[in-house]
Amino acid sequence: MIEEIRLRDLGVIAGASLPIGPGFTAITGETGAGKTMVVTGLGLLLGQRADSGAVRSGADQAVVDGVWIVPESGPVVDRVRESGGDVEPLGNGRAELYLGRTLSAEGRSRATVGGRTAPAGVLADLADHLVVVHGQSDQLRLKSAAAQRDALDRFGGAAITEALAAYRSVFDAWRRASADLEMLTTEQDARAREAEELRAAIAAIEAVDPTPGEDVELAQRADRLANVEELRRAAATAHTALSNEDDAPDAQTLIAEARRELERASASDDALRAHAATLEEIGYRIADVAAELSGYLADLDETGPHELALVEERRATLADLVRAHGSLAEALEMLSTGSARLVELDDDSDRIDRLTADRDRLRGEVDNAADALTAARTAAAARLADAVTEELRHLALPDARLTVAVEPSAETVSGRDDVTILLAPHPGADPRPVARGASGGELSRVMLAIEVVIAATDPVPTFVFDEVDAGIGGAAAIEVGRRLAQLAESSQVIAVTHLAQVAAFANNHLTVVKAGDGSVTASSVRRLEGDERAAEMARLLSGMADSDAALGHARELLELGSRA
Repeated sequence: MIEEIRLRDLGVIAGASLPIGPGFTAITGETGAGKTMVVTGLGLLLGQRADSGAVRSGADQAVVDGVWIVPESGPVVDRVRESGGDVEPLGNGRAELYLGRTLSAEGRSRATVGGRTAPAGVLADLADHLVVVHGQSDQLRLKSAAAQRDALDRFGGAAITEALAAYRSVFDAWRRASADLEMLTTEQDARAREAEELRAAIAAIEAVDPTPGEDVELAQRADRLANVEELRRAAATAHTALSNEDDAPDAQTLIAEARRELERASASDDALRAHAATLEEIGYRIADVAAELSGYLADLDETGPHELALVEERRATLADLVRAHGSLAEALEMLSTGSARLVELDDDSDRIDRLTADRDRLRGEVDNAADALTAARTAAAARLADAVTEELRHLALPDARLTVAVEPSAETVSGRDDVTILLAPHPGADPRPVARGASGGELSRVMLAIEVVIAATDPVPTFVFDEVDAGIGGAAAIEVGRRLAQLAESSQVIAVTHLAQVAAFANNHLTVVKAGDGSVTASSVRRLEGDERAAEMARLLSGMADSDAALGHARELLELGSRA
């Protein structure tokens, strides 16, 4: 429920506060005073598109704030908290929710939800749970087949909701199976070629049987073999210098002699003993290096001239794989993943058989679910037609007869039913679709009657009607006001109206007041009671707020409304 809406610099409204509250609130005012801006401001709070043209001339920005009373838990509070905002607990399972929207003259827009900045899309998400807005554009929307089907589905309640959910579940599964099957069959030749190419590539890799890093190791081996003579000379020279079998002194001999001299002298000076120990350690290390060089030379001696050719041949084989796959690592990855892909491709025939069976089975389930949905809609259509027809009798269409036809249509995600609302405005008239045969006034009353009936099975927290009384007057307008008051018994109702007959039934009457300073027109909003309300009603009736006759008629209407 909306508790209050505050507007600043929106259209012609310089500043206004609208105390709404429960029940039926009527909003009236002179032409051009800005009544529509109230609905525009509410639309901004519900996430509708922001138009910088709505900012009041000369102002930098327009600001709209709203206070809602919402359940302390549920989808509304969950969505608010998901966006980073929160609500203010009031007790008794209720909470206050603050929504805001700022629109700059340059067209920038900012939304606040529960005290935190949030995308305008969050406001749109909340709108589905908070308000249903009906304006003249919505009357036009009622002419669409989709809107008429949605109205029937709302009225049908759980029976249609469950049938529609069951249908959509199997319909989506059938579409997925059909799409997968079509993809497999239309791409079967391409997938077969892919399988053959994979099979050949895998066979080539398996024939080579590479190991990770083998190409790097072979490159190092080839470089060594290509320089074997230079390596042999270097190793032999170093080995001779370290350990010479001839009489020429080598490093080991010289180190050993130096160590012995230090050991003899250390008897007179302890400082030389440490140097002798170091030379002993160096001698051992030189012996080790000499032995390793001897082994290295022995390995080189075992290297035959044919080994380099074998290494180069292996490198050439690996190079073919690298050219084909980019690198040896990618070739090995291809061997791993390609094998799994080949198993999948080789399973195409079996998959086609399985998908064909699934598609055919699901086709039968779709047919059954669609029939069940049609049956639920057909049963609800008869009840909706009777209930709306009864409502139309109370809306000054006593002889009108509404029919809701459910006929076969193309299969979609919403079923395969074409729902058409038809109206016979008087006896003897053939029922005609409201999309073509209903006048503006009749369409207004049909829409209101549908909402009153649906509210009994699918209640909405708040209804906003923007001149739902367009095209009617007199007794019909009185009945519209009466029905809005009835709807307000279970939901909050806000109606922007130009008819006193409608406003008379409101328990809260607000007027948009226009004042001029000669160049700029500014409007504000005031709650009306007592004589002020009677004067506004008289103005609506005759254009003269101080006419005795109009005031008398206004008071009669107010008394009628108070008894409703």
